[in-house]
Amino acid sequence: MNPVLKLLIDGGSLTTSQMAKVAGLTEAEVNQQLEQLKKEKIFLGWRPVLDLSHEAAAAGAVRGVIEVRITPERGGGFNRLADRISRFDEVESCYLMSGGYDLLVFVKGGSLQKVASFVSEKLSTIEGVLSTSTHFMLRCYKEQGFLLDGGEAQSARLDIAP
Repeated sequence: MNPVLKLLIDGGSLTTSQMAKVAGLTEAEVNQQLEQLKKEKIFLGWRPVLDLSHEAAAAGAVRGVIEVRITPERGGGFNRLADRISRFDEVESCYLMSGGYDLLVFVKGGSLQKVASFVSEKLSTIEGVLSTSTHFMLRCYKEQGFLLDGGEAQSARLDIAP
């Protein structure tokens, strides 16, 4: 895998010196502001938006979305189970939802079997989990506000039909 891409995936970012140059601040001021944002739990981390469909090494990564129905607990509602589920390494994101299920869980694994194994052996065996419905992501067209072209020409405007 491309070493720069690996750094980006692993959480590589601008140095405080680089941020200071871009923001027109001193490095000490940037460090102070970052520490304050961390202390206030506003800044939790950052990630780049990558189109990994162009990177052969990323082909081994399988992403899934799991709808989870759980039993709310007296005095804690959904929070304890959502926190427990969120702590698994396979889980990228976990959201409390309205509608037909309670939690929406985004997971990543090395293969379809690994994601399925996570669901059947870890997730669905937790006391309080009533049911799961797993969906595998086949292709991404837009990620965090960025259109991913996927090799197809994109026009700047949507076509309007009469």
